[in-house]
Amino acid sequence: MTDTTQTDTAHTEATHSEVAHSEVELRSRLTPEQYTVTQQAGTERPFTGEYWDCHDDGTYRCIVCDAVLFMSDTKYDSGTGWPSFFETAAEDVVRIRTDTSHGMVREEAVCANCGAHLGHRFGDGPGPHGHRYCMNSASLRLDQVRLD
Repeated sequence: MTDTTQTDTAHTEATHSEVAHSEVELRSRLTPEQYTVTQQAGTERPFTGEYWDCHDDGTYRCIVCDAVLFMSDTKYDSGTGWPSFFETAAEDVVRIRTDTSHGMVREEAVCANCGAHLGHRFGDGPGPHGHRYCMNSASLRLDQVRLD
């Protein structure tokens, strides 16, 4: 696993690089919260998402296009109320863009495959890179590891 991410310098609406989905199709299969988060750069309230306190093993995938984004062994409790990871699952699966919304300058994390908004990256994380990928549960789907 690596922490190399693609970086864009302008915050724009989600730009779809490889996989494009119509608004009708996305609204039919995503919940209203998933749509707001992934397509309109929304944020779920802290301590409310499905995965903020999840300790299950598995692979976290993009809710929109199913791309592998994070592994559970890189997830940690950041105390923020959102699922946090210190590393992406592979190089170039998350694109980082500058987000100047809400009067702040932040690093927006989007799926490199479909452009879905995932959350933000901050420079206060553990591990070798010092990153905290603070994600919205609504943008993720966990494929759990079965121990049968």
